[in-house]
Amino acid sequence: MENVKVVYILLFDESGKQVLMVKNKGGHGSYYTLPGGRVEKGETLQEAAIRETKEETGIDIAIEGIIFVNEAFIENVKQHSIFITFKGKRIGGDLVLSRPDEIEEIVWMDVASAEKFIHIPAKLEGLFSQQILVPYFNRGEVAHKY
Repeated sequence: MENVKVVYILLFDESGKQVLMVKNKGGHGSYYTLPGGRVEKGETLQEAAIRETKEETGIDIAIEGIIFVNEAFIENVKQHSIFITFKGKRIGGDLVLSRPDEIEEIVWMDVASAEKFIHIPAKLEGLFSQQILVPYFNRGEVAHKY
């Protein structure tokens, strides 16, 4: 079974009431997720999260910390996937649909609607209001100081 690391970014708008979501094209229909994707060889988790967000949405982000980690055994593709979800902050860029072959749309979705698509252990509103973040360490050095 292959081990796969996948990163996602939870990014709120300025009001804190909407979450950035992408609508992916899938073999069994389209589905919404947070921006993100597979970590490439030689890439840190942080680098992957920043790259995937830029590639999928056109937005530049800074990482604020890890919100949660979960995993799944995906038997049909023989993968053990580890999902790391970061909280990010928008620092620039404009929304751009640069991968129309993979992504149908990019939307700011209200929190209640987004929660239906994100498999997380808590409500987004709680995560945002409590500001609970796990420090992220990059190759033994502190990547972010709190």
